[in-house]
Amino acid sequence: MRLQQLRQRLQSLGAKTCHQDRVLRAWTQLVGLDTRRQRAENFLPLPLRDALPALLAELDGLVRLRSEHPGEDGSARLLVELADGQTVESVLLRRDGLCVSTQVGCAVGCLFCMTGRDGLLRQLGSAEIVAQVVLARRMRPVKRVVFMGMGEPAHNLDNVLEAIELLGTAGGIGHKNLVFSTVGDRRVFERLPQGLVKPALALSLHTTRADLRARLLPKAPRLDPAELVELGEVYARATGYPIQYQWTLLEGINDSDEEVEGIARLLAGKYAMMNFIPYNANEGLGFNRPSDERAAQMAGQLHQRGILTRLRNSAGQDIDGGCGQLRARATAQPAGESPLVFSGVGNS
Repeated sequence: MRLQQLRQRLQSLGAKTCHQDRVLRAWTQLVGLDTRRQRAENFLPLPLRDALPALLAELDGLVRLRSEHPGEDGSARLLVELADGQTVESVLLRRDGLCVSTQVGCAVGCLFCMTGRDGLLRQLGSAEIVAQVVLARRMRPVKRVVFMGMGEPAHNLDNVLEAIELLGTAGGIGHKNLVFSTVGDRRVFERLPQGLVKPALALSLHTTRADLRARLLPKAPRLDPAELVELGEVYARATGYPIQYQWTLLEGINDSDEEVEGIARLLAGKYAMMNFIPYNANEGLGFNRPSDERAAQMAGQLHQRGILTRLRNSAGQDIDGGCGQLRARATAQPAGESPLVFSGVGNS
């Protein structure tokens, strides 16, 4: 279901824009609507009041919690079942954050990610994306949403932007606390500045080498890392939000001193921060997590070069809950063949 279709249904029940917003605010913020005639007749049309219980039940049925997997760090990975039986993953983050999925599967095929092993199965509708937030809010407060779960948001752009607009208005979430994460797509830099709600932007960089990036992200748009950073800088200056560059640390692949130098050159003077995320091991994918000492050393080297750098853990390290792992275990599908062997890449 798309939010646009939901608004059309509300309109067919006599709801003006103000009535639609009231219903959507009640749904997304878990605010009860008293539909009794003596309390509601002044703000909701009668056909809408009569249809509302069934409509809200339908919205509640968009997703359901299949299983919850708490981590020692205070996060919790959620396996979420959609109405058609497909599953996606959401992650309750510390400090009132939530990571949501935008697709079932993914077409980018990042070699170190379990989600893309089976390709793209289907898009999530904008209402299904928002429903993940509603589900999470029934469990704990959610004041920050990152579109960084299963799927590539740029490949489902209309639905993701619809969800962002609703969450940034009726959903009551600050615009800078909505984070659109992408491997990089020129359509993103065209569409995001046009929206009523302009989210913060996270760009998956992973390496400063164009050739290595093409191998790690085989189906991502062929954007040179330098060009990607320049496009990000334009958006950062226009919105006033620094770009969050994501870098999954892979032992012997992108944790070299040469990469540190490359990052320092690319991000010098940029309105940006680097997020180092040590790899969350996926059995059968053939990649390893660098030592904590090496990760901290790289972050320290960048700090010394004036690059704001954060060293973060992927939520779910202690429960083998990297993105796509819960779904893979639930569907009991084989991991498949090991990825390409990377020769001549790494520390020199």
